[in-house]
Amino acid sequence: MPFDWRQIWEVASAPDNVPIVALLFLAPFYMWYALRQGIANDKLIAILESDAQAAKTKYRKTQEWDPKWEREVHTWPYLMRMEFLVAILVTVLLMAWSLTLNAPLEEPANPNVTMNPAKAPWYFLGLQEMLVYFDPWIAGVVMPTLIIVGLMVIPYIDSNPLGNGYYTYKQRRFSIWTFLVGFIGLWVLMIVIGTFIRGPGWMWFWPGQTWDAERVDYAVNRNLDQVFGIDGSWLAPIFHTTKDQAAIWARAIFGIFPLVIFFIVAAILVHWVCTRTEFSKKIYKRMSLLQLVTMYTFLILMLSLPIKILLRLVFTIKYIWVTPWFSI
Repeated sequence: MPFDWRQIWEVASAPDNVPIVALLFLAPFYMWYALRQGIANDKLIAILESDAQAAKTKYRKTQEWDPKWEREVHTWPYLMRMEFLVAILVTVLLMAWSLTLNAPLEEPANPNVTMNPAKAPWYFLGLQEMLVYFDPWIAGVVMPTLIIVGLMVIPYIDSNPLGNGYYTYKQRRFSIWTFLVGFIGLWVLMIVIGTFIRGPGWMWFWPGQTWDAERVDYAVNRNLDQVFGIDGSWLAPIFHTTKDQAAIWARAIFGIFPLVIFFIVAAILVHWVCTRTEFSKKIYKRMSLLQLVTMYTFLILMLSLPIKILLRLVFTIKYIWVTPWFSI
């Protein structure tokens, strides 16, 4: 099948998707800019720590002092002038945007003619993509709640006193990589998948594939208990019940074990990452038991998302734990 550039352009140029295209350029740029400044500060810190005399005399910023500068930087005119210019530039950009692109408004909703694919706004596409891998109550309620609560508890579990007020990579390596994996590797990636990969019927179309609304996917989704052949037939004579009821309870009991194994392995991995360097060990010792349990819980839950995505896309496994009341 030839590579369809027109399909990519139609998706990327849609008014709804302009913010996502901008995100793909702005997020890497600002990450590079922040890490560049952090690495420069780390080099300066290493110089000052290794040379006591330089620590007394050397200018403690990566940008050396210029004698022509004034000793005091006043809010007016320096800061106000810069903010005024930025406000003008942003206003011009928004006006040009509004004049060149039509608002993504459509005709009134018609229950007889629905969109295909029907996609949420770009800032909700990550949640919509999670619906593929989790039950609606998990993807729509539990996961967003955990994200909000996790962001709220960060100041209370962060025991690293360094890196406040200046950019640094070496002193904030763990936090930076947690952000990169959680935000860029998971959230932004799911938004990109929902925008450029999911086509009609929410089917998976690789970049360059034509979105064929007539395509039919014969995806065989199975649960983990089906992979291992758990049918509960041996429980029926023990508990004097039907095979169907025995199968339900056997699957519910079986699903507990892979979840327990995952939590144990993930906790060991998180513990190894947190204590593998001497610098991390010092921070680790400052944390209370409540802080450690909270941090471990949120990191393990964050790891569960890529694991579930991998199981669904690669091994076509839909649920790991199936119960009469819920499925995970």
